[in-house]
Amino acid sequence: MRTKIFKAFSLVFVVIFLLGCTETKQHKVLKLAHGLDPTHPVHKGMEFMAERLAEKSGGKLTIDIYPSGQLGSEQQCVELLQIGSLAITKVSAAVMESFTPKFKALGLPYVFRSKEHSFKVFDGEIGKELLLGTEEYWIRGLCFYDAGFRSFYTIDKPINTPDDLKGLKIRVMKSQSAMEMVRALGGSPTPISWGELYTALQSGVVDGAENNEPSLYTSHHYEVCKQYSLDEHTCVPDVLIISTKVWNSLTEQEQKWLQEAADESVPVERKYWAESVEESLRIVQENGVKINYPDKELFAKKVAPLLDKYRQDEVLGDILRRIEAVK
Repeated sequence: MRTKIFKAFSLVFVVIFLLGCTETKQHKVLKLAHGLDPTHPVHKGMEFMAERLAEKSGGKLTIDIYPSGQLGSEQQCVELLQIGSLAITKVSAAVMESFTPKFKALGLPYVFRSKEHSFKVFDGEIGKELLLGTEEYWIRGLCFYDAGFRSFYTIDKPINTPDDLKGLKIRVMKSQSAMEMVRALGGSPTPISWGELYTALQSGVVDGAENNEPSLYTSHHYEVCKQYSLDEHTCVPDVLIISTKVWNSLTEQEQKWLQEAADESVPVERKYWAESVEESLRIVQENGVKINYPDKELFAKKVAPLLDKYRQDEVLGDILRRIEAVK
């Protein structure tokens, strides 16, 4: 009998703990969970948002942040968010492809001419359209965070031309566009969860992966992979998303406070990101990683047929043309 009572009490505690928005008479707390390390620039951006929200609301609306996968994997956090048991989480834009095909455009190779071009897209009309385009799935985007350019890192083989990828198993996110890109470049795309990748590299299950500089450093993958080739094939942002169930439970004033705090955190996160890229490159080189600077044009030409294929798509073709038109 005592065991049953204890189990029932434990279940109630877990449900209460995970409620996306807890409330007292004078105070609402939003729970934000993600899988990044607390030293990561994106986490620091979210911390700034939490500070600004507390200031704007006079402490009436605050955010508790649970980093490092404390409340589950990225996929689990999205599922908790959809049922309203978690208020906010951070995902890669690649994850959002499964909710609306328009997000796929952000993960296609060499879509963005520069970092400045990508920021204009994320901050402008296209970005807002994407952020608000998933509400039917109980998800609302708050803002885009800079996640840099993704490049290839391998255990021991430098990637200076697309031909160097032939025969290599490259870890990718569980994203159709990422798999198609690696395949178009001649590699063998291998979807593996982020948490399992270090072991997969160490044991030779994959020969390499592709990601940005801070991720190579904070994941400690540089301990295994000693070649980093800055081909900068994609510029996939991170997306801060909120449960529509939680969003709709907030007053109009609370929604305004939260959106303003998220918007103000964007340039701060970008500053942290730029500093982290510089520091990450320095540290990985000090630990024996060789930085290669391949001719990006060789890679862009190789994936050009892939982009041409998507330009024929009714939905993606339109958004690709709009992205390319942004000056």
